[in-house]
Amino acid sequence: MNKWFRSGSPWIWLSAGGVSISLISVLGLLWLIASRGLSYFWPSELYQFDLTDQHGAKSVVIGEVYDREQIPVSQLAHLNLALDPEQEILERLLIKTGNRELVSLDFRWLLSHNIKKTQTPKELAVVERRTNGNFYGFIESVVVDGNEVDKNKLPELLTRVDNFQDQIDDLQKSDIGAINYQLERLRLKTRKYQLQDKLTTELQVEIDSEIAALNQDYAILEKELMGYREQISRDHIVMRAMDGQLVTINFEYILKVTFNNQLNTLEKTALFFSHIGSFLIEDPREANTEGGVFPAIFGTVLMVLLMTVIVSPFGVIAAIYLHEYAGKNAFTKLLRIAVINLAGVPSIVYGVFGLGFFVYMVGGSLDQLFYSENLPSPTFGTPGVLWSALTLAILTLPVVIVSTEEGLSRIPSEMRYGSLALGATKAETLWRIILPIASPAIMTGIILA
Repeated sequence: MNKWFRSGSPWIWLSAGGVSISLISVLGLLWLIASRGLSYFWPSELYQFDLTDQHGAKSVVIGEVYDREQIPVSQLAHLNLALDPEQEILERLLIKTGNRELVSLDFRWLLSHNIKKTQTPKELAVVERRTNGNFYGFIESVVVDGNEVDKNKLPELLTRVDNFQDQIDDLQKSDIGAINYQLERLRLKTRKYQLQDKLTTELQVEIDSEIAALNQDYAILEKELMGYREQISRDHIVMRAMDGQLVTINFEYILKVTFNNQLNTLEKTALFFSHIGSFLIEDPREANTEGGVFPAIFGTVLMVLLMTVIVSPFGVIAAIYLHEYAGKNAFTKLLRIAVINLAGVPSIVYGVFGLGFFVYMVGGSLDQLFYSENLPSPTFGTPGVLWSALTLAILTLPVVIVSTEEGLSRIPSEMRYGSLALGATKAETLWRIILPIASPAIMTGIILA
């Protein structure tokens, strides 16, 4: 046994066990996050609950079951429920009911004791809308041009509405957006001339004529836009809610209509991946409570790329200077201490510095010098991707410097001397010998940053 301990095998097994436990824990955590998060996109069964409360009043609730939990009966004593005296635990369900125009909250708790009947009607539908969230209920009728049509034509009508909506979006973002941009530039141009006291009558007439021409084009496009909207707003569906009320929903507000209880596993899987795709590529809606996260993903990726482009050359050059060119004096020691201290500064401090220096000082100065006609609306003096990338570059600069310098210090001095002895200059030695060997450490620093 002593020989086995002295061989070091126990420590090898102990290390392997620790790594295995850590790996299993990480994988378990990822699985927990994935299972809890991705379940949101799975098309849930739609339920109809027939309820009877403690006073005998009957009601119907329609929606999706989001959560279940067990609660002690002692917490429900104030409800005076007629329960079995020996019963200690009662289940309650969290139901997403939607229908914001009829109820104040999207979710509602139901006690299993009050549920007298649970059904999953095939005709129960969930309508995903552009505003006001989901609507749960039964489709009573589909109306097109004032006439009721077959409900089976609903997918075809939704495709037609999507095409019109795409045309509306393209018109607003391209043609109308371009005209609005030109009108804004003309307004700022007029203000700039006024601030510089250079606005002559001829210039004013020229600007007014351009504005008039743009307004004419805008009127034509607006008429076309209103035509598209009229075509999709005249059609609607009539839904019957859980309390029996009939609610009219125009097609212009409908994104998708699904009958979850009619879907098989394959159809649910296809809809599941469709939901994930929409979440990744669509813009947010309803004050970022619904829709997708594409702007956040795009902004994050762009900010990281800009940060990498900024920090990489500065960090590598600083490390090369400190290790290859700077003398071993008090100034160099002070620089290294400063770099190490910067690595320990909390990120919130960098954030405050970036806001004060880049946004208010640099951005505000640029606005005063070059965009005075836009004031008080800021152009550069407002938080943006550029300032965020610069702040992150300062935050990660110490990591790149330290990692690169560590890589340079591991290169034997004999390689430098050998290169110099063969006639290479110091710059050639650095470029052709040192940097290629130190490139793994440089890449490590950039990745860690």
